[in-house]
Amino acid sequence: MERGTLEIATAIVKAGGRALVASAGGRLASRLNALGGEFIEMPVQTKNLFTMRKNARRIAEMVAEERIDLIHARSRAPAWSGYWAAQQTGTPFVTTYHGAYNEGFPLKRRYNAVMAKGNPTIAVSDFIAQMIRERHGVPDSRIVTIPRGADLDIFNPDAMTGERIAQLADRWGLTDETRPVFLLPGRLTRWKGQEVFIDACAILRERRGPDFLGLMVGGAPDGSRYPDELEKRASDKGCSDVIKIAGSCHDMPAAYRVASCAISASTDPEAFGRVAVEAQAMGRAVVATNHGGARETVDDGVTGALVEPGNAAKMAEAMNAFLTLDQDTSDRIGKLARLRIQRMFSTTRMQKATLDVYERATGLTFPGQRDPT
Repeated sequence: MERGTLEIATAIVKAGGRALVASAGGRLASRLNALGGEFIEMPVQTKNLFTMRKNARRIAEMVAEERIDLIHARSRAPAWSGYWAAQQTGTPFVTTYHGAYNEGFPLKRRYNAVMAKGNPTIAVSDFIAQMIRERHGVPDSRIVTIPRGADLDIFNPDAMTGERIAQLADRWGLTDETRPVFLLPGRLTRWKGQEVFIDACAILRERRGPDFLGLMVGGAPDGSRYPDELEKRASDKGCSDVIKIAGSCHDMPAAYRVASCAISASTDPEAFGRVAVEAQAMGRAVVATNHGGARETVDDGVTGALVEPGNAAKMAEAMNAFLTLDQDTSDRIGKLARLRIQRMFSTTRMQKATLDVYERATGLTFPGQRDPT
């Protein structure tokens, strides 16, 4: 179960509906019931055809027993089960297409195609909407673009206390750190661009000296040697004194306030990319790679900078430009970034747009009053 599922389940319940979530579980599953949703444990993650068909029969039975009005699939294996159940029962079927899925061979495209069978299919960015058109031939009439968003109550710089920031800085050993901090959040995996970030920091250090810190925050898969490789790369590049790997973080709003500027260095296009949105919501400029969803979330030259993917020199150039800004200019960029997210990329906006899709697909109206903002 992922965060977007909880966000939509919460909106359904607040609007007076029922949110039943079939999922194999995960660390967020326990939160669903507390939010008013109903967790139904089911091995929907399996790619075993027989189990997928069994899941479809169970979902079809639930449609009748629970008087389910709509099935919304959010990932591929569950989507096939949901799609078959929807066909069997005549239930409206909606999907959220939120990945730039790998399609190395024809059967993979057929497998991925289920995510484009929703009526409508929700794309999490214009980038993904165009991909749906090109890969699956879906007409515009069956595509709705609803960007993901940041929870502006959680990612709110005005609600951030100095104590939270200080506690996190102390945990990371940064209590006495006075240098500007470039923060690269994300799971420690190659396509997130940590190697490019280290190379950019090495270039910047050679140009300016060690007057900044490059901070990487995120966990690595169990048994991964990648963190060790990153440490060695920093050592080999002569920039260990400006690189720190801090591990996982459970207070990202505070992390963005510890930082001076956020980095999104993904070498493959992000379908949407929460980092750029959450960082801007916290009043931080963003340096991001110029592809995928970042082209939509970062206003190049206004709330941050877009740089060529994989180009460490260009990233270093953008980072250096940020370091040359005076405080007033930096603060103004942060305020513009926050305003952009409030206007275009809030969780509330995403929730409302999704419930509108449900109402159009079913012809029904939620009984509760919804926030019109």
